[in-house]
Amino acid sequence: MKKHALVAAVAATLVLAGCNKDSSAAEPKAGEKSTVVTDKSTEIEQVSYVFGYDAGKSLKRIEEQLDIDVYMKAFKDGYAGAESALTEAQIQTLGQAYEKRKTEEAMKKQEEAAATNKAEGDKFLAENAKKAGVQTTASGLQYKVITEGTGKSPTATDGVYAAYEGKLTDGTVFDSSEGEAVPFMLNQVIKGWTEGLQLMKEGGKYELYVPSDLAYGENGAVNAGIGPNSVLIFTIDLKKVADQKTIEAEQRAMMEAQMRALEQAQAQQ
Repeated sequence: MKKHALVAAVAATLVLAGCNKDSSAAEPKAGEKSTVVTDKSTEIEQVSYVFGYDAGKSLKRIEEQLDIDVYMKAFKDGYAGAESALTEAQIQTLGQAYEKRKTEEAMKKQEEAAATNKAEGDKFLAENAKKAGVQTTASGLQYKVITEGTGKSPTATDGVYAAYEGKLTDGTVFDSSEGEAVPFMLNQVIKGWTEGLQLMKEGGKYELYVPSDLAYGENGAVNAGIGPNSVLIFTIDLKKVADQKTIEAEQRAMMEAQMRALEQAQAQQ
């Protein structure tokens, strides 16, 4: 199997008490081929370096200590088609043990982050509630009026056009419409938005302080950089209230435009 070299290398770290050795480049001995790659190296040498470098970066991301000497031996064996030092049964058993351990480590890390974020979020909300202009609803949602609107207020089943910016409590921006008003339905967003936007009127601008249970909860939103139990801060500028048919048509048009742009970009490659 093509994955044997990687699996064997990872498995070896579970049974060998090897330590990382100094992998700095050394001067080649007489008769040995130099592995130093420059812009004057052959194409094969440069391509080989790129493949090797990318493989190294990929391994670095798994956050697992590897014995590089064992890894390189396994890599060379696999590339040469040599017989694996470990049997199929050993590889499967060790691979399952590795996956189990990594899953348990990830769960523990998630639980610790959730507990830390919950404590920090509760503290932030308690202190924020005391600030001038901040109001708290029965659900725990906090908001501050920056500009009061004069138009129509949306209902939970309405759609809206709104510009927004989302931040973590440390000020990190995780999402932004960059000043553009984007269309969405209030029943298709987080609870904090559904509630908060109904407090607003067209032309209004609010800052929402959303508790984790009204946002992404214990799971967070990893792809957006939002950890478990994170309190979120949104600045929302409500431009217009619209019906479902209008919003869905606008969303389809935006998606089609994005697909056309993607197809054009692919065609130019």
